Amino acid sequence: MKTKKILITKNVSIGGDKSPFTFIAGPCVIENEKITFKIAEELKKITSELNITFIFKTSFDKANRSSIDSFRGPGLEKGLQILAAIKNKLKIPFLIDIHEPGQANVVAEVADILQIPAFLCRQTDLLIAAAKTGKPVNIKKGQFLAPWDVNNIIEKIKKSGNDKIILTERGSSFGYNNLVVDMRGIPIMRELGYPVIFDATHSAQLPGGTGKSTGGMRESIPYLAKAAVAVGIDGLFMEVHPQPEKGLSDATNMYPLKQLKSLLKQLIEIDKIVKVP
Repeated sequence: MKTKKILITKNVSIGGDKSPFTFIAGPCVIENEKITFKIAEELKKITSELNITFIFKTSFDKANRSSIDSFRGPGLEKGLQILAAIKNKLKIPFLIDIHEPGQANVVAEVADILQIPAFLCRQTDLLIAAAKTGKPVNIKKGQFLAPWDVNNIIEKIKKSGNDKIILTERGSSFGYNNLVVDMRGIPIMRELGYPVIFDATHSAQLPGGTGKSTGGMRESIPYLAKAAVAVGIDGLFMEVHPQPEKGLSDATNMYPLKQLKSLLKQLIEIDKIVKVP
């Protein structure tokens, strides 16, 4: 089955057979306007130099933190103000996640893609609200779902009048405090006809692994990313930070910004081999 090409903006798309991968990246959460702008600016520079289609991502609220004391972000109103300012300045498309149906329309005013977090991927009202905005919807496959189970999610979006669907693999629960990526799931999901993204950084998580916060194996990110590109993906998702160890969310599995360009160069070469006509 051919994979649908999803138009994000006039010049940006995800999917389509043999198309180079689209890169979705940014910090886990908005820590402040200055650092978020700096990361977005550097990512735009790197992807422009490498001729990679780029979409910026971050979150205004991390609603599923392990501890009640963990940093969540600036919240909806302030977060969208920051993101709107960055978007207007840098002229780049945005992916933003939502957690409640009531957030869909207001976030859609800034976002080019609405993202459904993995833990919420079966929440019917949330999926319907996102679909009815008319924006592309990226659904992260829950850690508890088999690849073929996402077909039920697809049907919820389609029956709400939206066919702009993107799917994301981000690892499956493997015992306690661990994730594993079944690379077979990527072609299985692509057979459903929609683009598949691989989330290389959340797949390196160790959920709840440090007790009151999520752990991670940052060193495994390049291996997972290379494997996924070799299998054949439509997009790559990564959370990046200038100093990941000082990040206020997902500090253990964000990728160092200074190492990103070198990794992307390798991934481009793998992608070219895989997608030879």
